[in-house]
Amino acid sequence: MPIDTIRHQKLFSPTEFAPRRVDIIGAGATGSRIALGVAKLGVENIHVWDFDTVAKHNIANQIYGDSDVGVLKVKALASIILATIGLKIEVHAEKVDGTQQLGDVVFVLTDTMESRKAIWEKGLKFKLRTKLVIETRMGTDNARIYTVNPNKLAHVKGWEQTLYTSAESEVSACGTKTSVGPTAEIISGLAVWQMMRWFAIEQGAEDTLENELLVFLRPTAIMSRNF
Repeated sequence: MPIDTIRHQKLFSPTEFAPRRVDIIGAGATGSRIALGVAKLGVENIHVWDFDTVAKHNIANQIYGDSDVGVLKVKALASIILATIGLKIEVHAEKVDGTQQLGDVVFVLTDTMESRKAIWEKGLKFKLRTKLVIETRMGTDNARIYTVNPNKLAHVKGWEQTLYTSAESEVSACGTKTSVGPTAEIISGLAVWQMMRWFAIEQGAEDTLENELLVFLRPTAIMSRNF
């Protein structure tokens, strides 16, 4: 095991979690942090997908540094995780369109709602291999985190009813969704927590996993519901 996980073994055992595979689609503000967070749990079977390169404006809200500018995000992320934890992750410098084989847990964190819908329809919806899908949406001071089983009809219907177009989301000057580092930190941590809670429930813990978390930061509040 690359790192000592004794401090969280009672909450999450990477040995018991193995050999489950975690796929992280998108290595941006939330994806880069989620990948690092999952790796620090001791999970070893991690696959990250992204075809973009690190740009100057990414440094403010993602985990990359100035030396990573111009490098593929997945390669820069792999180097950071290897240097920080000693873990080699699997990276895929390609666009996910739903035709790829995905794992037990899938984080969907792409730039557009349209790409998320396509991945969902072609690669996740009613696909028995995947047991958990976590999808996040971020504004400047608010966020949504969805945690669903793509094989449960109520979860499928509930998540699909939350969909909107990319034009309806907050947009920044560079044409992408507005992104602030501290907000991304909060969302990423909660998303990883949802994976931990799901696994604890799988192991028999008494807990109920919310399908939707609405996070507000001005003022601070969290609302949740189940589908």
